[in-house]
Amino acid sequence: MLLNPESLNTDIRSRASEISWLVLDVDGVMTDGGLIRGDDGQEYKRFSARDGLGHRLFRDAGMHTAIITARESKVVEARAKELKITEVHQGKHDKKSVLLDLCKRQQIELRCVAYMGDDLVDHAAMRVAGLGLSVADANPATRQLANWVSQYPGGHGAVREAIEMLLFCQGKLDDVTGAITGDGVDPALR
Repeated sequence: MLLNPESLNTDIRSRASEISWLVLDVDGVMTDGGLIRGDDGQEYKRFSARDGLGHRLFRDAGMHTAIITARESKVVEARAKELKITEVHQGKHDKKSVLLDLCKRQQIELRCVAYMGDDLVDHAAMRVAGLGLSVADANPATRQLANWVSQYPGGHGAVREAIEMLLFCQGKLDDVTGAITGDGVDPALR
């Protein structure tokens, strides 16, 4: 899904090579930003299965994912559990403070964190992270702030593309995809 690896400049490659954590907003990044509410009051969100496989690739490469979202939703909790994401922070409007606390607790340097957002509420966290990422259909100011912008919109493979970009810059993409497709050597067998 990584559309154009040749477009990655030296700065992006350098920053991406140090990333061990990917922190994500939910609405507009992991989803298309739409909210569907049924007659029963239940909230529904659409997630990308391709993004889900991206999370597996990231985990297989020894990387970690976290969620920081301003909204609260049982659907997000269920999706995070499905993806084996243990750092899930919902109802958090001050995303920068949550990110700083996460780094302190997990003993991560900010330069080792990529933050992917789509709107104004994500800016403070994007500014302090080692690498600011955005989706193609993000708010224009958010796209301008980002160090890297996916060619996919939120909820339609943007997270997967970001993960593949990070793994590509670290030289891990072929190993983790090859282990799944059978085209490569399983890193555990080396």
